[in-house]
Amino acid sequence: QVQLVESGGGLVQAGDSLTLSCAASGRTFSGYIMGWFRQTPGKEREFVAAIRWSGGSLYYADSVKGRFTISRDNAKNTVYLQMNSLKPEDTAVYYCAANPYYGTPYSSSSSYGYWGQGTQVTVSS
Repeated sequence: QVQLVESGGGLVQAGDSLTLSCAASGRTFSGYIMGWFRQTPGKEREFVAAIRWSGGSLYYADSVKGRFTISRDNAKNTVYLQMNSLKPEDTAVYYCAANPYYGTPYSSSSSYGYWGQGTQVTVSS
């Protein structure tokens, strides 16, 4: 059974940095794309970043490109989201997700079959 557990959220000020972690367990993720999404009340879940577990191809939303970095640690089965120069508009619940379906759009939440419980990130101005 796939389990994704996020951690690292919190309250920070604009301009600060924060790193989110997603510990993955339950199977081998070598064929997966791992993604980060975020959601604010009343809005749809928004793609943030994704990484192909094998090969390490990286994908970013335009809104975070140059500020956020996604990475993985194979030994720890963990995916990270390093967030720099945070803005108040980055405030959201951040979710880690796993996409086992080859060829599906990495930026679409419907492509992901497994989700973590989410971690709150709040950026004050």
